[in-house]
Amino acid sequence: MTSNIKIVEQPERPLAMNPKKFALWLFIITVVMIFASLTSAYIVRQAEGNWRIFELPVELYYTTAIIILSSITMQWAYMAAKKDALQQVKIAISITTVLGIMFLIGQFYTWGVLVDMKVNFTGGNPSESFLYVLMGVHALHLVSGVIFLIIVLISTFRYKVHSKNLNQIQMCNTYWHFLDILWVYLFLFLLLNN
Repeated sequence: MTSNIKIVEQPERPLAMNPKKFALWLFIITVVMIFASLTSAYIVRQAEGNWRIFELPVELYYTTAIIILSSITMQWAYMAAKKDALQQVKIAISITTVLGIMFLIGQFYTWGVLVDMKVNFTGGNPSESFLYVLMGVHALHLVSGVIFLIIVLISTFRYKVHSKNLNQIQMCNTYWHFLDILWVYLFLFLLLNN
């Protein structure tokens, strides 16, 4: 007698990731590549000479402190959401949003300080243009971060952010910390290469 033995292999379980989180990570990788190319171009162009050296405005130190503080409050919001401390989430997300807006206003104000220092976007020296481009592209991404914060803030007030629904605040937390780390990197890069 022939027995019909079938060998059934268990299919491997695919790696699963929320599609929105996956898209966020792809976006973050894209942004990293943009800034890697910009900072590389900065270094290459600086090595060619004709590079104006100037002091970075003190306002950049203040805005750096603001964005670091905003990262702390963002983490507070996320940890509070995990514990269902919804009032704390509302407070922390509100503070983070205000700090993000303060950072943007501070960067805009810094551009005015740079103009007063005769450091202009079209000032004829590439070192000046690079500074505006680096700050401007980061600010553009930070605007998207503030919009994301506002969306999470609205969701929080509608009680849609809690320990059983953390996806949105996790993504916001990841993106906001990324923007913080990116700015600290750019700030240190400018300090060391100016």
